[in-house]
Amino acid sequence: MPKSVVAAIVAAAILLLSAPLPVPAQTTAKDVGRKMAETGETIKDYTVEKKDEAVAQARKLGSDIDARIKELEARAAKQAGEAKSKSQEVIKDLKSKRAKVSAKLNDLSRATKASWEETKKGFVDAYRDLATAYDKAVGEFKN
Repeated sequence: MPKSVVAAIVAAAILLLSAPLPVPAQTTAKDVGRKMAETGETIKDYTVEKKDEAVAQARKLGSDIDARIKELEARAAKQAGEAKSKSQEVIKDLKSKRAKVSAKLNDLSRATKASWEETKKGFVDAYRDLATAYDKAVGEFKN
């Protein structure tokens, strides 16, 4: 093999090996909020015959958001002054919306065939409101 061909292959290999590796995309808090909302929307697809599955899914959503709120509380605890005060207000709002989701989950678990669609919509709406508030809260923590 001619030296020029070997040199070209070596040069190409060096270029390929020195190129930066693609960095896997990191999940952002905004992605989390969007995923929460999408997951909450899946409850809409459950029929009354699948009520137990819908309630189980809704409980899992509640556990997930509780963990997220605790993460925000831990971040808020490290803040001081006006930032801490503002963060505490944001968390208070999140907890209020979370309480509404809990109430709607209780309604969902007790829904009858006649009330299922309306009750399910109430849960989805409350959860969507909570997911939106979570997105807003995360934005506040970035500032």
